[in-house]
Amino acid sequence: MPLIRSAGLRGFRATVAELGGDAEAYAHAAGLPAAALDADDMLVNDDALARTLEVAAHCLSCPDLGLRVAVRQDLGTLGPLALAIQHSPTAGDALERTSRYLFVHAEAHSLTLEADPYGQPGTVALRYDIGRGRPAPVQGTDLCLGFLHRAIITLIGPYDLRSVELPYRPRAPLTAYQDFFGAPVRIERPSVMLRMPAGLLRHPLDRGDPQLSHLALAFLAEQAARTGPGITQQVHAALVQTLGTAPAEIGAIAALLNLHPRTLQRRLRAHGTTFAAVLDDVRRAAAHRYLTGTDTPLGQVAGLLGLSEQSALTRCCRRWFGATPTAIRRASGST
Repeated sequence: MPLIRSAGLRGFRATVAELGGDAEAYAHAAGLPAAALDADDMLVNDDALARTLEVAAHCLSCPDLGLRVAVRQDLGTLGPLALAIQHSPTAGDALERTSRYLFVHAEAHSLTLEADPYGQPGTVALRYDIGRGRPAPVQGTDLCLGFLHRAIITLIGPYDLRSVELPYRPRAPLTAYQDFFGAPVRIERPSVMLRMPAGLLRHPLDRGDPQLSHLALAFLAEQAARTGPGITQQVHAALVQTLGTAPAEIGAIAALLNLHPRTLQRRLRAHGTTFAAVLDDVRRAAAHRYLTGTDTPLGQVAGLLGLSEQSALTRCCRRWFGATPTAIRRASGST
């Protein structure tokens, strides 16, 4: 069961409301927890998320729903990966980092840079896959590709997109896609791709901060090393949902998962981790988000992480990031 962060549905509720629909009803019909509509860091079934988009598009008679939701998303949808992207030296580095760490956001998804399938000089293809052997869902693919296109524009401005390659025949008129992407759209192709100038990869990103880039990459590398299948991800998701609102104790999480605490700890050990390690990972991710993306007072951040006091937050940040919470916030420009 491939998992994806619920941030992938950012903007869905607002888009559905604008169209007069019921987002929670569509989520329920697709087997997606309604809580995922208003959270970023829940790990949910990738297929259920894709089905939610398809159910909504059908019920609302809105065949371009994925593109509409993409308009409401920004780089922040990618969580900690967004910071590593924004502070890359060049556009090529940003794409390489996205390719390397995209699985932290979406377990089965991948982004690869390939030679142009048509052999056009000076052109490269950015290929998006949702997992080998899985058919590309129309709305989910539209959303991911629309998000990717808009993210590139956010980083470097308008670019000379050569064409959009889709493996299916869209239900919406092709003009809707051409207007969205500002480029020709080719359908029923072998892969999902954006074809673009090769020179784009050398485009410098002037806002890059080497120190912040280093922090973001170190965080992602550590998070990736801790990522595990099955029970680890279930505990991770349960802690994300309850952090700061309920005791971060193994007994409480085991009860949520309908397991005895000793059974839960034994299963975690079988995957090479512990409850304490997963909790530490969840707290680190949340701290990074609060410190780099909000101006929430540090004492309140400590409480949101389930820490007893601000000094505990400072000790944790020194261990996680090698810097104080104030220094991390200052480096991110969130002060």
